[in-house]
Amino acid sequence: MKPPLAFRIAVELKAMTQTTPAQDEDDLLLERQLCFAISVASRSIISAYRPVLAELNLTHPQYLVMLALWERSPRTVKDLSSALMLEPATISPLLKRLETSGLITRRRLPADERSLAVELTPEGAALRQRALAVPAIMGERLGLDRSDAGELHAMMQRIITATHTTREGLDSGEELDAAS
Repeated sequence: MKPPLAFRIAVELKAMTQTTPAQDEDDLLLERQLCFAISVASRSIISAYRPVLAELNLTHPQYLVMLALWERSPRTVKDLSSALMLEPATISPLLKRLETSGLITRRRLPADERSLAVELTPEGAALRQRALAVPAIMGERLGLDRSDAGELHAMMQRIITATHTTREGLDSGEELDAAS
């Protein structure tokens, strides 16, 4: 029985960070860079999603919007932006294409004309049934069982939280200590 994914990744990360003086130069090897591994993994995963989502006539960013709307509809553009961690200007073209496809509607809120409500159409809501197969298909394509996927997701959430906390600290005027 193989050790849990989180344990295997933790062991690998620990090995990457424990260095001797002779290994310090190796710290700048491309294959040792966490940012490189995450970047390549991200592109690879999105590429693996492409043919699966094509069956739903969705791109990966459109799929993320639909996931958020399947959780709760209607939602404001501001709420979607926050949930997806994207700027409203990035979401607007996605919403326009989803509306053209007949999956969502957009309308101004009577109580606040500045706010735009995004709501699933019956076709958009029905697409959820077909999308239920996506997680299992992707788990199989990526060689991850539900447990591995959960562990990997938890680690990614920790990284997201850490980077947002760091960015918020820098945005509030803190600076990184150059000596650390």
